[in-house]
Amino acid sequence: MIHLVSPRTLRKLGILGMNRRNVGYIGRCNDRRNYRLVDDKLLTKHAALDRGVPTPELYGVVEYQFEINGMVEELAERESFVIKPVQGSGGKGILVIVGRDGQDFVKSSGAVIDADALRRHASNILAGLYSLGGRNDKAMIEALLDFDPVMAPYSHEGVPDIRVIVYRGVPVMAMIRCATHASDGKANLHQGAVGVGIDIGSGRPVAAVQQGRLVTHHPDTGARFTELKIPQWQKILQLAAGCAEMCGLGYLGADIVLDRVRGPMLLELNARPGLSIQVANQEGLIGRLKKADAIADSCHTDDERIAAAMDAFSVDRMVPLAEQAAAL
Repeated sequence: MIHLVSPRTLRKLGILGMNRRNVGYIGRCNDRRNYRLVDDKLLTKHAALDRGVPTPELYGVVEYQFEINGMVEELAERESFVIKPVQGSGGKGILVIVGRDGQDFVKSSGAVIDADALRRHASNILAGLYSLGGRNDKAMIEALLDFDPVMAPYSHEGVPDIRVIVYRGVPVMAMIRCATHASDGKANLHQGAVGVGIDIGSGRPVAAVQQGRLVTHHPDTGARFTELKIPQWQKILQLAAGCAEMCGLGYLGADIVLDRVRGPMLLELNARPGLSIQVANQEGLIGRLKKADAIADSCHTDDERIAAAMDAFSVDRMVPLAEQAAAL
């Protein structure tokens, strides 16, 4: 049964809605001339490399249809890789190859595809099938991350990533997106991944949600989310906060992955981060954004802002939104 909550109740809970996000934060804090960098994954990667920000290795870029056969020939020598649209969003069009079966390619789900399927997928990317506004696009090929084994129980058939919302250089809210069989190995909540709210102060879980329902275990691995503790948490916050200056945005989402060897690595940036992170954290963003204004006004370095955020947004236990709504 679906329980609807009135707009008035959501406001009392401090839930940030799309209109207020778009006008009050994205529209006010994000200069549109800076969107191009974050909307183009290739530009983001080059900006990160220029600043020494760790990011997955780039194997190559395909711009034209006639280059696709050459791409497939080169990939025939690789065991694993990721193909993604440069201007894609929401995880659409990302193809993850984790191994080989003879001449064929094994997807993260275990399904096997041949070289022709690889060609079709690349062709669809270039035609703009997965891109913002349906524009013609490029396909970029990256190394598949060897993600930290500590995270392995909390993701299935894919790599878990960490989304951090950064406002005026202050990390205000975070979650880890855990891939599932239902999400086809992609860390996309709308496709069935689990969103686990993360305490900014400790890197420990607050709550876990799959398709709008609170859960306690990963649906495929059975791992208990209460036992999760993200390693190198302060480095993750430092990487996310540093991205604000790199891209020139006052309000953004930084997607970060944990590599076994290299540690936290930037996957991509988002100028319009989604709002479901509030459900995963069982808390609204509005109160935190107000506190972040005070932090940004009084702190002058990333380290100062991060330390203040870890103190201000540390939680022991969040009351689920359903319980908060019932109390109003």
